[in-house]
Amino acid sequence: MDKNIFKSLKILDGGMGQELLARGMKPNGTLWSTNALLHEKYHKLVLDTHLDFIKAGAEIIVTTTFTTRKSRLRDNEVLDKYEYLNKKAGEIALKVKKTFPNVLIAGGLPPQNLTYEADDREENEIKENFNSQAKILNPYIDFFYFDVLSSVREVKIAMESIKEFNKPYLVGAHISEGTNLPSGEKITDLIKNIKHENLLGLILSCVSPENYELNLDELKNLGIPFGFKLNAFVTTNPKPNYTGAYNNSKTGNPNEFLGVRKDLTPEKMYEFAKKFKDAGATIIGGCCETRPSHIKAFSKLK
Repeated sequence: MDKNIFKSLKILDGGMGQELLARGMKPNGTLWSTNALLHEKYHKLVLDTHLDFIKAGAEIIVTTTFTTRKSRLRDNEVLDKYEYLNKKAGEIALKVKKTFPNVLIAGGLPPQNLTYEADDREENEIKENFNSQAKILNPYIDFFYFDVLSSVREVKIAMESIKEFNKPYLVGAHISEGTNLPSGEKITDLIKNIKHENLLGLILSCVSPENYELNLDELKNLGIPFGFKLNAFVTTNPKPNYTGAYNNSKTGNPNEFLGVRKDLTPEKMYEFAKKFKDAGATIIGGCCETRPSHIKAFSKLK
């Protein structure tokens, strides 16, 4: 694929997991979107949701693999379904592409341990986790997307883990609040410490529009394509006494403790997106609690 794709404006999809729940998928522990892959009765729901994001204007869809990582499946006692679930996510995305052949598929590689927290496990274990998931997804995708990673170390390990596939990648870094990754590092540290041969660009993933704006000047100065997948949660860092509620909670729906913002209507999100586009952002999409209606609003920027 063209490695310069994000030098011009491209629209990504929205938040699959929360959209599936909103459309009637029943919660099941912390499997979230994976529950729709686990049960065949929901496979058409996954397909239709991908299609609705595309019909709204998305030019790129992300595989439904945010919670098909080994650690999350182990927590929910379905690790034996690991290969099946990741393969099914790829198969459904590829079926969508047969209907819309110009749409690109991003292979979503999520944080391999906790969400919104830097992974401090042994490097070899993290690399094996990334590589095994990437290997299953590789036949179905156009490029890899590192989805909501929290440290320079994780990004470097993820890059190393996909080297054998010789495919480009988009970095999705997370900042819960302020201007530092959960690891304490800066966005600039990411670009200084990674090789750029197959880098498509860098976005902030699952961040509020206000927090994205705090980091806009730094993103503009990276010298590479940049953008966002904005969420509509109240927070990704619950207070007080945040000790990993997102990861430790047994709730089937994260918005029960992260909250949902009612003010971020498609019209309001469009205003933010236009401001960021005018500042140079070329990779525009949504994350948790962004629906096809938000993507339709973003598509007006084309």
